[in-house]
Amino acid sequence: MKRLLPSLPLALLLFVVWLLLNQSVSPGTMVMGALLAILVPVGTKGLRPGHVRMRRPWVAVKLWAIVMRDFVRSNIRVATLILTRRPRDIPSGFIHIPLDMRDPHALALLAMILCITPGTAWAEVSRDRSMLLLHVFEIVDADAMIAMVKQRYERPLMEIFE
Repeated sequence: MKRLLPSLPLALLLFVVWLLLNQSVSPGTMVMGALLAILVPVGTKGLRPGHVRMRRPWVAVKLWAIVMRDFVRSNIRVATLILTRRPRDIPSGFIHIPLDMRDPHALALLAMILCITPGTAWAEVSRDRSMLLLHVFEIVDADAMIAMVKQRYERPLMEIFE
């Protein structure tokens, strides 16, 4: 069964997304969704770095709430800056953030969190995964930004995955 469906949650998600995208539950759509749900996880099994082990799933729920709150606040802040200031008056730039986590799944989630949050963009990670280069739209205090990323995102991700 594991060879046929290496990732049951991924297969279910693909099946549901396929049905939602097609806005139909006709037999043909369901058969095609089932084929995709089986073939995509099998075909991409070698691309995944390994089995995900979430040690504290409730921390993931808490992290999701923090990310959603930060996402809304950042949207409002970036929109306000764009509408009220000239681009040259916004102090943007790059910040180097030292990383303590090494789990590839945690790093991938950190990259997604930072990329979906308006005002930040993951620019680069060092080869040894010890340093992150982050572009920030408005840098008020670089040390505070580093502390915020480490406290709000890195620490919970380490609790979840390491």
